[in-house]
Amino acid sequence: QVQLVESGGGLVQAGGSLRLSCAASGRAFRSKNIGWFRQIPGAERAFVAHISWGGGRIYYADSVKGRFTISRDNAKNSVFLQMNSLKPEDTAVYYCAATTSSTNWGLATRYDNWGQGTQVTVSS
Repeated sequence: QVQLVESGGGLVQAGGSLRLSCAASGRAFRSKNIGWFRQIPGAERAFVAHISWGGGRIYYADSVKGRFTISRDNAKNSVFLQMNSLKPEDTAVYYCAATTSSTNWGLATRYDNWGQGTQVTVSS
């Protein structure tokens, strides 16, 4: 089990950037694959990005490819999501989540531990 806490959300104008952080407790974090998801009211959580425990496998949703970058620092028990060229449609609550699964990483149901989320609002 790991506990996850997101931070770094806020209000930004379209075209701007934000860097989200996901801080984890426990040494088990280093063996976990981490995903970022986002959710808007009335919708299910949507996959954004995934990074394997060692950082060697990274995947992105098509909607964020070329604009978002996921990374991790296992020494600091942290995962980051650098978001550039933000658009109003990126507005959502962003969650990080942990899983030991290396398949179906795009499915929220494959993740066992979730943070509380951080709000990102992009104004036009």
